[in-house]
Amino acid sequence: MSSFENLRIVDNFYQTSLFFPMPTVIISTLCEDGTTNLGPYSLVQPYYVAGKDYYAMLLECRNSSNTAQNILRNGKCALNFISDEPKYFKEAVKLSWPGDKPEDKMPKCKFKLEKSLIEEENPADIRPQVLTDAIQVIECTWMKSLDGADKDAAGELNGYEPPYHDFNGITSKFGAHFILKIDKILMKKKYAQAIINGVKGKDFPHMPVDYGYRDSKNFWYCRHNRMHAELLQMRQASLESVRYAADRVDDKVKFTDEALSTVLGVPRVFLPLVLKG
Repeated sequence: MSSFENLRIVDNFYQTSLFFPMPTVIISTLCEDGTTNLGPYSLVQPYYVAGKDYYAMLLECRNSSNTAQNILRNGKCALNFISDEPKYFKEAVKLSWPGDKPEDKMPKCKFKLEKSLIEEENPADIRPQVLTDAIQVIECTWMKSLDGADKDAAGELNGYEPPYHDFNGITSKFGAHFILKIDKILMKKKYAQAIINGVKGKDFPHMPVDYGYRDSKNFWYCRHNRMHAELLQMRQASLESVRYAADRVDDKVKFTDEALSTVLGVPRVFLPLVLKG
């Protein structure tokens, strides 16, 4: 006898049939007139994390949204991660109403904006502004050549007709997926120094987690709580086994015992990747 209930799978199942922990990200994009639009999203996650010549994020959204239309038009966006202060989440929810035009909602927006670091370094590369109060920002470019999405165009707000792509561009009548190449990762100094010098529990930024579920009245999220550390179970390989793996990776490059000893704790499945790096 199962201890579970069987829930019906319906549209937007992550909101209607699950409690699904996700980030709250404010995505900035460029409008036709060159101004910046902001839209809150949770269906954002890493996509290419290793083994390619670039790294990428994945965004899923309505293809008629301001965000999707702007990405289709110029391919530039920034993913802004906000803190979990109630005033910021309240502002994110205000920005989330479908159909609001940028010229109507942006004048009322309380988020402070500043110029993209990419645009500062190269004024010819026009980018959407980023949130001054963001903890971290990922500046991105849409990889429209993937999955044959380079012919997808902005302008259709009542649903796109087929054919649809599998994983990039217009993927259904009302849906879109965007593979976003990571151009820069920006981070406030306090948190950047923590990553460089070694993160402790107190160093984690306070970022909101929303659980997907929302009803007709509320959008639910939770604030940061104390972080708990769980020690890794270190399983050191022998020096001989690591040397064997190194020789298989490259029979001409020879490592000293001292060099090989630095990777004894690397799990076997990742060892070839580490040795090649």
